[in-house]
Formats: sequence, structure tokens, C-alpha cells
Amino acid sequence: MALKIVYPICCGIDVHKTFVVAVIAHTNDEGITEYIRRRFSTFTNNLKELKQWLEYYSCFDVCMESTGKYWIPIYNVLEDSCNICLAHPKYVKAIRGKKTDKKDAQWIADLYKHDLVSGSFIPPLKIRQLRDLFRYRMKLTQLQTSEKNRYQNCLTWSNIQIASVVSDVFGKSAQNIITSILDNPESLELEALMDRRMKATVEELTLATDCDITPEQANKLRVIKAHFDAITFCKNNLEQLITELGQEYEEQQKLIQTVPGFQKPLTALRILSEIGVDMSQFPTAGKLCSWAGVVPANNESAGKKFSTRISKGGHYLKPLLVEVANAVVRSEKNPELRNKYLQLKKRRGHKKAIMAICHRLLVAVYHVLKKNEVYNPELYQRIEYVTPDKTITLQEAARYAQSHGFKVI
Repeated sequence: MALKIVYPICCGIDVHKTFVVAVIAHTNDEGITEYIRRRFSTFTNNLKELKQWLEYYSCFDVCMESTGKYWIPIYNVLEDSCNICLAHPKYVKAIRGKKTDKKDAQWIADLYKHDLVSGSFIPPLKIRQLRDLFRYRMKLTQLQTSEKNRYQNCLTWSNIQIASVVSDVFGKSAQNIITSILDNPESLELEALMDRRMKATVEELTLATDCDITPEQANKLRVIKAHFDAITFCKNNLEQLITELGQEYEEQQKLIQTVPGFQKPLTALRILSEIGVDMSQFPTAGKLCSWAGVVPANNESAGKKFSTRISKGGHYLKPLLVEVANAVVRSEKNPELRNKYLQLKKRRGHKKAIMAICHRLLVAVYHVLKKNEVYNPELYQRIEYVTPDKTITLQEAARYAQSHGFKVI
């Protein structure tokens, strides 16, 4: 039996850096497919010609592979006129030995006309812009952390042990002391540089700052600090730009802020930038969690179950959820999440328990946005008990009861 043709007129695009190859698959009523091929460069005027070429043949269903960042200009040009399916390259890989640019595009069109390709989730343009800014902010944060580590290594190299007696090397008092050491180490007046709230004593700071720093290390510290200040300045400007861009989604932002761990406006905006505001893109909360990579995988063949670890998806969303979950389970303000974490930690360990809390938080965000209502903790108060499906011994029953929080005497 032949496969059903879902898209009688569709286009497959093989994307490269400097050019694209487009193949339109036109299937008539008798099931015979005719292929129309053309090559375009990736300059904007040629991409507009591609758009006009598709409109000429009444082709409004397009499938292309996500090759690096090269698909983005094509997507931006065709977004308003075509239904675009962006496919992962591994799902549209052609047969080895019969691989050319034209055959690749034709293979993509053949797969798509039978609806055998699942597209990736691509949010609207403004959400994509917000996502891009947040991901760049994350890179700047990582650069800040790297410069902090280099700064501390340089202090250790010069035997300035101020990090052992103060909580933050980049705090106001610590920076005043380090600057004084770099500029004029011979006349160091610690009492005048110390803040009254510092817990460290003058004697401890005197021992910590007893060093013999070289001019090279002093200059290196100045360069690192200047770079750190420049990154901080850029990051603050970027956050202001993000806040202005996120004003359009203020209503959804306030809804997400009712979910535990997302009280900060930037945190709520960050998760919006990853999943969008329209939850109809995901049929169920489980689909969203699977897309984010916070659920176990299914890998079974011939009756054997292989590794069911979580997938590698959600490179930007998953770290955010883990960060929020770790903060939530340490607080006693949300017992419905903390108790579930403690219950799972006894049986499965910290990492799997945290991933379960990430799953719950994302489910809560999904329902908050879909139902347009605030977070309701009572929906997560129910304690889930799993009844054993076999006869167990008395010792096993005692361990089972202890794992669920009961005290066995």
C-alpha cells in the first residue's frame, strides 16, 4: 500500500552557507510527482526571489533542515508567507552513496509530502529576539564567572589570601583594600578601608594582605578587573534592553511569577523566551517536558530496556529549571515541592529528585500559561504512593515504609 500524500505541493530546501537548493514536489491526482528544481544564493534579494518563485507555483508548505545558523535568514524571509517545517538534520539524512545537493533537497521534499518529518518548535519573531538576548546574557554571565576565577587565581599567585577572610572578593571593602595594595602597598591603612559591617578583624586582614606582589601580577589584576567591569556594564545595558522588550508580555510574566522560584521578573521572562506564550504549540504538558529534556527517555528493544536517561535537549532551559529547583527545595515556603524532593531523594538520589522537581515546575508553568490563572499549590499537595505489585518480606515492607517517610519501630 502506498503512503498517503499529505502535501501535494511542497518544497524541500537544502541549506548551505552561500546558497540553497530548492525542489518543489508537485503531485497530481493520479499520484505522479513532478519535481521543479532551482538554486538561489543566500543574499536577501535572492531569498526574496525564492519567495516569489514559491508563490508562482502556489507552494506554501516548505521543509528545510536546520543547518547551523544558516537557516535563520531563510526562515525570516519565508515566515509570513509559508508554513515552514524546520527539521533536525538526522531525521532527513539522505542515503549514503546517492547524496548530492539536488538529491538532498528532493529527499527532503519526498519525506515531507508524506508528512514523515516532525518540525522543531520555532516561536514568533519577538520571542526569538528575546531568546537571543537572554542567551547572550548567559554568555556574558559565564564570562563574568571566568574573569572572577582568573582574578582569584592571580590573587593566590601573589599570596593575597583576602578571599579567606571576606565573603566576596569583588565587594566594596575588599576592592578598596586590593586597590590600595596595587597602588601603594607600603602605606596600607586597613581600618580606613574596612566597612563597619565586615566580620573580619584588622588582625585577620593584616595577615591576609601580607604579600610581595610583582608589577606583572599587579598589572594583570588591573586588566582583569577592567575587563570584568566592562562585561558588567554591557550586561546591565542588555538587561535594560530585555526589560523594555519584555513589557509586551507583562501579563504572562506576572502569571509565571506566581510559580515558586520564578519571582524575579528576569527569571520569568527568561523561561518565556524559551517556551513562548502560546501553549497550543504543545498538546500536553508532557510534550513540553519531553521537548525540554526533563523526562526519562524510552529505549526498549526485543524485551530489553536500555538506558533511560534524560535527553540532551533543552541546553538553555534545563539549566534554568535546575537552578530554580535547587533554590525551591532549600526553602520551606513551598512544602508541596520540598516534601516531594525529600521523598524522592531517599530512593533515587539528589539528581533524579531535582529533575523531578524541574518536571513539576515546568508542568506548573504550562498550566499557568494555558489556563491563564495563577499557580495553585493545592494541586501538588497530593502524596503519590506506589503499591508494590508483588509479595514482599517484613524487612522489605519496613524499608518501603521508611522510604515513604514513615517511622518503623
